[in-house]
Amino acid sequence: MLYDYTSVTPDDVETIVDRAIAQAELRVAAVVADPAPRTYASTMDPLEEAAAIVGDAYGQSPFMARVHPSKEVRDRATEQEERLAKWGTDLIFREDLYRAVAEYAASDEAASLGGTRARLVEHWMRDFRRAGHGLSTEDQAELKSLQQRLIELQVAFSRNLDEWEDHIEVTVADLSGLPSEYIEGLQEGGTPETLKVGMAYPEYVPFMEQAERRELRKAIQFKFWNRAAEANTPLLREAVEIRRQMAGLFGVPTWAHHSMEVKMAKNPEAVREFYSSIVPQLGQKAAADIAAMAEMLRSDGSALDEANGGDSLQSWDANYYTTQLRKRDYGIDQNEVAKYFSLEEVVEGMFDITGDVFGLEYRRVEDAGAWHPDVYLHEIRNRGQESPIAYFYADLFPREGKFGHAAAFPLISGQLLADGSYRAPVAAIVANFTKPTDTSPSLLKHDEALTLFHEFGHILHFCLTTVDVRRFAGFDTEWDFVEAPSQIMEHWMWQPEVLGRFARHHETGEPIPADLVERLVAARDLNVGLATMRQIFLGQLDMNLHASPDPVDVETANRNAYELTGFPFYEGTHFAASFGHLMGGYDAGYYGYLWSKVYGDDMFSVFADEGILSPEVGQRYRDEVLATGHSRDAIDHLRAFLGREPSTAAFLSNLGLGDR
Repeated sequence: MLYDYTSVTPDDVETIVDRAIAQAELRVAAVVADPAPRTYASTMDPLEEAAAIVGDAYGQSPFMARVHPSKEVRDRATEQEERLAKWGTDLIFREDLYRAVAEYAASDEAASLGGTRARLVEHWMRDFRRAGHGLSTEDQAELKSLQQRLIELQVAFSRNLDEWEDHIEVTVADLSGLPSEYIEGLQEGGTPETLKVGMAYPEYVPFMEQAERRELRKAIQFKFWNRAAEANTPLLREAVEIRRQMAGLFGVPTWAHHSMEVKMAKNPEAVREFYSSIVPQLGQKAAADIAAMAEMLRSDGSALDEANGGDSLQSWDANYYTTQLRKRDYGIDQNEVAKYFSLEEVVEGMFDITGDVFGLEYRRVEDAGAWHPDVYLHEIRNRGQESPIAYFYADLFPREGKFGHAAAFPLISGQLLADGSYRAPVAAIVANFTKPTDTSPSLLKHDEALTLFHEFGHILHFCLTTVDVRRFAGFDTEWDFVEAPSQIMEHWMWQPEVLGRFARHHETGEPIPADLVERLVAARDLNVGLATMRQIFLGQLDMNLHASPDPVDVETANRNAYELTGFPFYEGTHFAASFGHLMGGYDAGYYGYLWSKVYGDDMFSVFADEGILSPEVGQRYRDEVLATGHSRDAIDHLRAFLGREPSTAAFLSNLGLGDR
């Protein structure tokens, strides 16, 4: 069942999509040609089969654009990603298919359906409506043309980011404040006396947090915020305008109104209300955070010349002085903390905890058959059972051309098969942690360990599904809920009884000291106002671009939203051009990170009340949230697990804005 990725060629990724489209077309042709009275078996089942075929093809072909070490394979896979996406768009625009499904939807059999089968018919009819069936022939043709162009823009935008390479060159003296392990991992620069600090997270983030040279932090942030700016800015500008035009064809005020119809929030007004309820108090917190760091800036030995911001705290100072505050006020040195979080131990701890809470076991597959030697493969089993219920790959270290952030990708979706067996889901977690060296293992800062737990929440959400219909299996829920099962996972990384189980010094094997854990937890809310306002800035930038009825200037939208951060705008930067979420499915949806945190915090409050590692609560959460995928609306997942209506109390309490 598992695909052999070890010998993938450029021709392979094209052939896979050729074959998938041909096979899927046969299923669709059977649906539209069916002359007999329509049934679920003759109408909906073939569409599920077609979706499974093209979904599997994505995991073998377009996914390679994100991870394969060969540029030739990545380039060909990018072409196939666009091709497969366009095929899907063409499908939903087909008038003959619309008539076939609509005919079945109006039948007595369809009226008698319940559960996921009724939901599948309902969602197909919703998709047809959102594809413009019901519009004039001319308007639907324009809508299809705009959608196809949007796919081209999205694929190009992502490719430009994945392939972007840039760096600054520094001497060892320039790296004052950074640990020796970091310096050893850098590549040689243009001369034997220099080293390169690049744009990959394991190089960029520690530099911004620890490098003492203020002018160098400014220099590398300028490059980081201008990644692919020249190529991507016009692509984003065109995409925003296309979305606005598409909204006009549907007769709704803005793209956000159209896009959010299928999200929990339903409309941008709900997001504005959400933000307005927390921004005033959070803004005050953020201002106090900035003031405290500005005082440190003025009192330390940093150069205060005007070229680097003078005595005013700047965006390139924030992470550095947050790190300094952790050291000063809590005695937290992230480099020292990282010595207790070797990647291998964190992974084993994550398996141990989720195994206990959710009743799981994990086994590494020695012959992974993966796309790179660094990638490993694990089976997921129910505890005490021999047969795997799912698999996941872990591709955790940076390399040239690879996807530059952290994410979970679906490779094979779970599905009830005709013989009554259940097809095991397969997913991949892709991240960019520091690679081990000859002298040191991969050591994670605490926030990197949080990222790992977060992304593993997506893996569990995808892999623990038991939904019979493929479309609703896994993590394909409402876009502003999909992060909740990941947000909840982060909470375990702040629990002393959890960290005490696996956080051990990579050299001595000593467990992390209890007082260090206490200080780490105490420092959790350091600059929480500033950090949350940055999240709101990102969400507001998205809303500025997509919740306006009028044409939008990307740079103006960025500047206006940036005011929420409390920092002076960094002139000459074009951050939106590297904000991949705007073209990666989160358009009019980035607010969902904070929105879904409300639900993640609320769900974890049940564990906090009934037992942090309670298997009983874990099983209920697994059954009511993880296993159910999108087989019902997310609000119904929440009610079933919580046993009550959702509440913002835990979320506001965690932000210091209220009590539980």
